[in-house]
Amino acid sequence: MYRDPPSNDVDSGWTFLSGDEAQDYLDNPANLGIYDVNTIANYDPSIIGYLDAPVLSAFERRPETNEFVAVAFLRPVT
Repeated sequence: MYRDPPSNDVDSGWTFLSGDEAQDYLDNPANLGIYDVNTIANYDPSIIGYLDAPVLSAFERRPETNEFVAVAFLRPVT
């Protein structure tokens, strides 16, 4: 998950990815959606502690511990 600058007053800036999406999948707008961040938090409450992180923050979940760790902010190529 990573946080871009918000584009409007109701945008949190957060983008959530599974981490295994192919670039051609991400390039197809039909595969993407915009959701209220509360909806995402209801599906995965473990993100809640990170939602106040500053813009340009990025985290990935470590499969061996299921914990999030901060990583370099690298926006996917679009």
